[in-house]
Amino acid sequence: MAIVDITVIPLGTSSPSVSEYVVDIQHILKNYEIEGKIKYQLTPMNTIIEGELHTLLEVIESIHEAPFSKGVQRVATNIRIDDRRDKKSTMEGKLESVHKQIQDEDQ
Repeated sequence: MAIVDITVIPLGTSSPSVSEYVVDIQHILKNYEIEGKIKYQLTPMNTIIEGELHTLLEVIESIHEAPFSKGVQRVATNIRIDDRRDKKSTMEGKLESVHKQIQDEDQ
């Protein structure tokens, strides 16, 4: 199981707002989630996606292509992959680990 942090940046649009592109990407991600292939979480600055690496690479290509389908001529996509193979890693598990350590410090 891998976790991807991804930001898709359409360049040269007619507006500084990119929310319409984010919405399109979220629809794509929702379809993958409905199929049971990924879990994802939208944040104010990026999207976190969890799944098998080969599926995540397919998802990355799909969402990178989304702005082009709206006529954008240039897209910059930033990707960070956390692929841990010694144990199962999930978005929730990573957060729980940090929260537990904070609680332990507070005691």
